[in-house]
Amino acid sequence: MDVIRYEHPLNERIRTLMRLEDLYGRALFFTGETAPADHHAALLALFEIVDVAARADLKTDILQELERQRQLLAPLKHNPAIEARALDAVLSEIDVAGGRLLAQTGKVGQHLRDNDWLMAIKQRTGIPGGACEFDLPAYHHWLNLEPAARQHDLQAWLEPLLPIHSGLSIILRLLRDNGKMSRHTAYHGVFQLMLTTAKVAQLLRLSLAKET
Repeated sequence: MDVIRYEHPLNERIRTLMRLEDLYGRALFFTGETAPADHHAALLALFEIVDVAARADLKTDILQELERQRQLLAPLKHNPAIEARALDAVLSEIDVAGGRLLAQTGKVGQHLRDNDWLMAIKQRTGIPGGACEFDLPAYHHWLNLEPAARQHDLQAWLEPLLPIHSGLSIILRLLRDNGKMSRHTAYHGVFQLMLTTAKVAQLLRLSLAKET
């Protein structure tokens, strides 16, 4: 049966990570394409990443969540039902991601904020129709460079943001993989469930048949 999966974050931290996950997905996808319009879309996604990341102490939040996941997983080493190599691989991922984040200094996306040319483009793209060639001739020139040259620039701008992407990807993957699934019926379109306090729920995933 074909289903549509909906996801809803249950706290502000996970909501921010999911917003960033979507933006990183767009930035990476459009960077890999070759048309000028694709690279314009990639740059817009980069600008949004910087804006979302600026609204919270993102680096600290991700480090805290990675450590929380580590504390949940580490005791499972002595569980015979758990595959040791797979667990060690996940713990190693957490350590590497945490180390890369700790090695970063300054605010997330500061290298983009310090680029006056990019900030001029960002300001104009916030205006409907404000990024026409007569508004930003230097940007128009950039969009007409060879695709490989534009991709090189985009990758350079994206590279310092990748440790954030690695950290949030691990967190969201673990939440999704470790969640429990159960089947329920919403009578007259309404369903309520009292959550227990034994374990903090952070993400709700709902799968519905497409024809529902």
